[in-house]
Amino acid sequence: MHSPPSSSEASRPFITWQRILDWAQEHYRFRTFNKDERIPARAGLLYLVQRGAIRLVGTAQVSASTSHSASPLSHQVSEEAFLGFVGAGQPFEIVVQSPFTLQAYSHVDQTSVVWMYWHDLDNWPHFRREVLDAFRYQHQRKLLWLSTLGQRRTIDRLLGFLTLLIEEFGEPCTNGYCLPFPLTHAQIGSAIGSTRVTVTRLMGKLRQRGLIGIQGDNLIFLPAKSEKTTSN
Repeated sequence: MHSPPSSSEASRPFITWQRILDWAQEHYRFRTFNKDERIPARAGLLYLVQRGAIRLVGTAQVSASTSHSASPLSHQVSEEAFLGFVGAGQPFEIVVQSPFTLQAYSHVDQTSVVWMYWHDLDNWPHFRREVLDAFRYQHQRKLLWLSTLGQRRTIDRLLGFLTLLIEEFGEPCTNGYCLPFPLTHAQIGSAIGSTRVTVTRLMGKLRQRGLIGIQGDNLIFLPAKSEKTTSN
């Protein structure tokens, strides 16, 4: 059921990718980031993940009221939501739509990113088509994500969310397919509109049912189909 995602980096001719890296380093458009370091990205530029993984986070400014004896006060509070990953070989953009902003963080150490203007892609016409195809694929995945978030029960949203992530980024492991990097319960909760405590409780239920598992450094995996059938 779950097959490893096809990597555009693997299918891309090495010589093309190497030329892009050489160009990026020559024009100071290449940088490597540490884990959880914010990517100084801005709207209007195209970003390419050369290695590692990028975590996308949406931030919205919402009004919060504070009651005092004299009069209620209203102030702006930032709310963050985890919006997904961008893996190696994939592009991403930063969108600014007030009061909503998009931010990117390096999710693992030694994450390398290339950035350029869209017209720079004219240097590599075939690669330009690859980038557009990648954005179309991301759009299709976001539609599945939205469908998952439309589930009424939190446990269904949780399982659907984890399944989509592992289907897209998972790697074969001893027990099935595993997400190659950790994800906190707070991050999962922000993605599915729930709390860390609820996610922890529901993750326990999914593990008891044999629908997910945890291995190594808190890495989440989907058991092989035969294992899930046996556990049921």
